[in-house]
Amino acid sequence: MTSKIRYGGDYNPEQWPEEVWDEDHRLFTRAGIDTLTVGVFSWALTQPAPDTFDFTVLDRILDRAAAEGRQVCLATGTAALPPWLAKRHPEVNRTDFEGRRHRYGQRHNFCPSSPAYRRHATALAALLAERYARHPALLAWHINNEYGGACYCEMCADAFRTWLRDRYVTLDALNDAWCTTIWSHRYTDFDEIEPPSALTEHWRGPDHTAFQGTTLDYFRFTTDALLGCFLAEKEVIRAHDPDTPVTTNFMGMFRPLDYHRWAPHLDFASWDSYPPLDAPPTWPALAHDLMRGLKDGAPFWLMEQTPSTTACRDVNPLRRPGELRLATYQAIAHGADAALYFQMRASRGACEKYHGAVIGHAGRDDTRVFREVAAIGREFAELGDITLGARTPARTALLFDWDSWWALEISDGPSRPLKYQNVVHAYYRAAREAGADVDVLPQTADLTGYDVVLAPVLHMVKGDLADRLEAVAARGGTVLATFLSGRVDEHDRAFLTDVPGPLAPLMGIRVDEWDSRPPEFVQPVPELSAEARLVFEIVLPRGAEPVATYGTDFYAGTPAVTRNRYGERGGEAWYVATALDQPGVDQVVRRVLARHDLIGPYVEHPGLETATRVAPDGTRVLFLLNHATQPARLTAHAAATDLLTGKRVEEGEALTLDPLGTAILRL
Repeated sequence: MTSKIRYGGDYNPEQWPEEVWDEDHRLFTRAGIDTLTVGVFSWALTQPAPDTFDFTVLDRILDRAAAEGRQVCLATGTAALPPWLAKRHPEVNRTDFEGRRHRYGQRHNFCPSSPAYRRHATALAALLAERYARHPALLAWHINNEYGGACYCEMCADAFRTWLRDRYVTLDALNDAWCTTIWSHRYTDFDEIEPPSALTEHWRGPDHTAFQGTTLDYFRFTTDALLGCFLAEKEVIRAHDPDTPVTTNFMGMFRPLDYHRWAPHLDFASWDSYPPLDAPPTWPALAHDLMRGLKDGAPFWLMEQTPSTTACRDVNPLRRPGELRLATYQAIAHGADAALYFQMRASRGACEKYHGAVIGHAGRDDTRVFREVAAIGREFAELGDITLGARTPARTALLFDWDSWWALEISDGPSRPLKYQNVVHAYYRAAREAGADVDVLPQTADLTGYDVVLAPVLHMVKGDLADRLEAVAARGGTVLATFLSGRVDEHDRAFLTDVPGPLAPLMGIRVDEWDSRPPEFVQPVPELSAEARLVFEIVLPRGAEPVATYGTDFYAGTPAVTRNRYGERGGEAWYVATALDQPGVDQVVRRVLARHDLIGPYVEHPGLETATRVAPDGTRVLFLLNHATQPARLTAHAAATDLLTGKRVEEGEALTLDPLGTAILRL
């Protein structure tokens, strides 16, 4: 194994003449590249016909990597169908939401319920594992690629019915969960159930459904169906290779799939980071922390990021000088033990020919992008293994829940413009910009190690979560929840009790009514000098004290933010009844963090991100990331050595970070 951060990326040498490979590897050596992801879309190459397999090119790719001292993350190549499979078995092509079976084309183009797809995909994966399990270049298995997409064909309908039988056992249980007495939808046979598509109960897209329970379960079914494909390939790999770690690349905050359901089946988490163009630095940071939280805080791999530009958007701006380095170290700061790119050499044709690459079409080593990549490679070599296996010592947790995300956004009312990601990010951003390290966790996570638990728009409350949140406050911690929390159970049925349902005793409030207004309407919250939009719950305190109030309408003066003292150890529960603007969220979150001494020492520097990792030997490393375009002039709050420069700083000494600069301080 390597003694430094894994460095490299997605490499597709089958796209070029073999004489190009020599130049590629020469440049890889110059850039410090030690890890290559290969074979991601190689199915048609390795299996050109149903009964024909040809591993000649893949053999040469792996043998060359081994000869050069590099290792590979070997993909099974099953993410996109070969044309012959779609021709021979048309049923492997997906049927879309509108009921149209697709012809061959694009990618993510397979039906997850297709026996033909499963049979051929697992056969290929088994042959790959049998052939390469003991290859000296093999580092990890990469199954499929960026799983996603739903199918609505008859095979999926049958599979959905089987999934429902396993989940509910009886029709009475299903009808009760789905509230089918509404609109005469009570089912008397599982075969009567149809997938929720445009041909059934939808009229304006997947999020507009009359029966949310059905759609919610179809989202869960799709997650499990694709997971079943992954597990089938992993099983045949394990038959030949019991030891090499297996992963697949996730996509961060990707709504269609509940990654928490996948996490136990990965040997390590990995993901592809392509944040929205206008996203603040905390957006990819949230996704990094979400990925780290999938495996109980274990390090993950940054499987893909662009070294320069993307190609799939309407507008594809270039990363400015320094932005790549900063983004790479941000991933390391949040738990990455590998930093890989898409792509290593620019594709010659098709949709990715203009996507950024470490090596351009001309194969030059004097481009700005290549020089930046090579400079990072040299720094990784100097940094060594000090961050490998390191974990984040967070005392603040943020709950992220796909079920709540789905249920909230498919609900009829109160506000379609309200988006789960935006609210969750606002609270995460407030905590991170206050200098707190944050673990992003599922509802099922152990919360005993946290002083603060942030639970924004926790729409669905499942299992014993309410009791575990009460336990946080009972031992002196603080729990923060927001509007539209505690509304429904795991089946998306409203709790038959006062809002916020199981959270009401902890929050010390009751909500009888809620107002929803268009995005342009602004409700002032005077005590915070803040504004609120979209949803305004009318709170009746039942033990809680008002912290801030609404400024207008008939509910002016009623609480917009409350605090409830809970237990005998000084615990608190905060409830934010409306969608505050970012300054308002910042104020509330900082008050919560301050009572636990969780405000970071560099909070007065806008644009400065801090993150801490603790190595297995106890070494504590503080990352300072300057996202501003101006220098950050700091005062060191502890004696430390900058691992990137070797410079020693003493407590109280001045420290300057360049624009987009990074310091990694060993404390």
